[in-house]
Amino acid sequence: MLVSWKWLSRYVDLPMSVAELESRLAMAGLNHESTTRVDDDYLIDLEITSNRGDCLGHLGVAREISVLFDLPLRKPIVEPTTPSSDAGLMTSVLNEFPEACPRYTARLIRGVRIGPSPAWLAESLQRIGIGSVNNVVDATNYVMFECGQPLHAFDFDRLAENRIVVRPAVAGETITAIDHRSYSLDPSMCVIADASRAVAVAGVMGGEQSEVDEATENLLIEAALFTPLSIRRTARKLKLFSPSSFRFERRTDPHQLDWASRRVCELILGIAGGELIGGSVDTAPEIPLPPTISLRFAKLNRLLGIEIDRDVVLRILTALGCEAVGESSGQVEWQPPSWRHDLSREVDLIEEVARVHGYDRIPEDHPIVVTPSSKRPFDVAIEKVRGVLVGAGISEAMTPSVVTEKVDAMLSPWTELPALSTQVAMLEGAKRLRRSLLASLLQSRAFNWTSSGTPADLFEIAHIYLPGEQADDLPAEQYTLGMIGGLDFFVLKGVVDEIGIRLGLPWPLRYLVPSEPKAERWSGFDPGRLVEIHGGDEPLGYLGVISPRLAKTLKLPGETTAAELSLVGLLKHAVLVPAQQAISPFPSIQRDLNLILAESIRWADLEAAVRAAAGPELAAVTYRETYRDPAKDGPDRKRILLALSLQKRDATLTGAEADATVAAILASCEQAVGAKLLS
Repeated sequence: MLVSWKWLSRYVDLPMSVAELESRLAMAGLNHESTTRVDDDYLIDLEITSNRGDCLGHLGVAREISVLFDLPLRKPIVEPTTPSSDAGLMTSVLNEFPEACPRYTARLIRGVRIGPSPAWLAESLQRIGIGSVNNVVDATNYVMFECGQPLHAFDFDRLAENRIVVRPAVAGETITAIDHRSYSLDPSMCVIADASRAVAVAGVMGGEQSEVDEATENLLIEAALFTPLSIRRTARKLKLFSPSSFRFERRTDPHQLDWASRRVCELILGIAGGELIGGSVDTAPEIPLPPTISLRFAKLNRLLGIEIDRDVVLRILTALGCEAVGESSGQVEWQPPSWRHDLSREVDLIEEVARVHGYDRIPEDHPIVVTPSSKRPFDVAIEKVRGVLVGAGISEAMTPSVVTEKVDAMLSPWTELPALSTQVAMLEGAKRLRRSLLASLLQSRAFNWTSSGTPADLFEIAHIYLPGEQADDLPAEQYTLGMIGGLDFFVLKGVVDEIGIRLGLPWPLRYLVPSEPKAERWSGFDPGRLVEIHGGDEPLGYLGVISPRLAKTLKLPGETTAAELSLVGLLKHAVLVPAQQAISPFPSIQRDLNLILAESIRWADLEAAVRAAAGPELAAVTYRETYRDPAKDGPDRKRILLALSLQKRDATLTGAEADATVAAILASCEQAVGAKLLS
């Protein structure tokens, strides 16, 4: 934010040099970007962090200077002259959207003369990059850049029925703003309206139909408090940003509204004439103060590593606007000022004391030798899982824990019990705690495709929330891995297998067809291409192809395969430190077997039969392909080609020994699954 040296000097003496001021402000947290000299003035560009909305005005920066250099602050005293008539008799304000606008105040001025601003006012604004419009608009801008409170002046005679309604926008409603562009609004946005139409996008920009111009005679002055989330959401949806929205997004002082309103009225009366109607209309005149904070001097000295005199601490916090409201042995109860929304904890007050006292006055400690801690087994396992997925070209995503009812209903493979819900929606319409990672991942894949044409392959490692089986059971918070993408079914299966290998599972993962593939919990999958993943006898997850119906609903790019694994189940059996195994120096023998067997036999069962008979000479068994020839083999038969790698660890395996092992394998396959070698 640009601040003017001359403008600052209206509120605090500046006996220091510009360089000294820049350095001290930077050390106190207001980072200095650059300084430009313009005639007899200096324009200082400061980087104001998002938690210091109180410094988005010259008064706020002047307050910081007064505290840092122990100088008196001169805040203007405003006492505009008012007649006996009451503004409440001439206008009214109806607040139908207090969630977005906790407080709205209005004052009336009649008989103004619109014209150019005086030179001092126009020059003050132009120095910080704000063009002069007219005397009334410039006055509202001046006060905003003075104290950080956005204001707006309406042409009172152009307001239907001369009243204000604060309400949500109506679906399909449009407004032409003072930038002469039309904007489409929706009910999540707060608007300032008269009796018939919206006249401003609340906290963002005024409307063209009620703006102040040369024909304006009577004014309604708005000073309001809008919630940061509402303003941020509206500004981003409309892609409409302004100095007002910038300040409301970072929170303004609710107790400064009346001062700012009277201040701008006093300025307008002085430069545009007119008569201020007595009183104001205020929808919430009683705004509670922030909660008090206890500061223990022993903790302050312990955290900072130095002892700061009690009187110095009291002086610093009092100068910052805090008020001591209670005192006991070793601690003081403080009421933080209404403009410091970032002060809510004891450590916040300690930080304030440290930065004003000076970080450079805290002595440097001798370096402490730190022994690096070892990683938890859980973290090691998660790194291994991430390594497999990233190596497969799958990108990690982070999606919200709450989803809408529509998204939750898409996929719920873990349970058919209804999802847990929060009392208040944490996001737009999102109240349900997710029962699966896949629904939100599929939404992300669809969004990437529709917005940028990117067919994203995604994974997420996060919690899901499963309701208890009984009404009085506590819900289960399950750590889960979700994967979705355009990978082939068998490719994603290979990724899952590799995860099992990297985690050192004591058995190969098995893939079983669900007993009821058309059950409600599997409704989002193609029933013909869906398997449950088991480790031993324990179900660990599932793998399948998303159904064409759901893919069409979400507008997914092509065929999408998805898998979800319980990390709790996987990590329970993981062997993260593998045992050393000597590599055999002797050659291996490769044999291919082309077997014919029933269509219903699964690869897992065939592999188990091979391993049961092969003994220690089996180094590896690998699936090659499946082939079907109904004309030769019959309609319910298939052929599977597999490869064997046979090897001894202590001697060279002979051909006769290999033949004996293959014969044992063939006998086992025929007995266990009815598989025969094709001649």
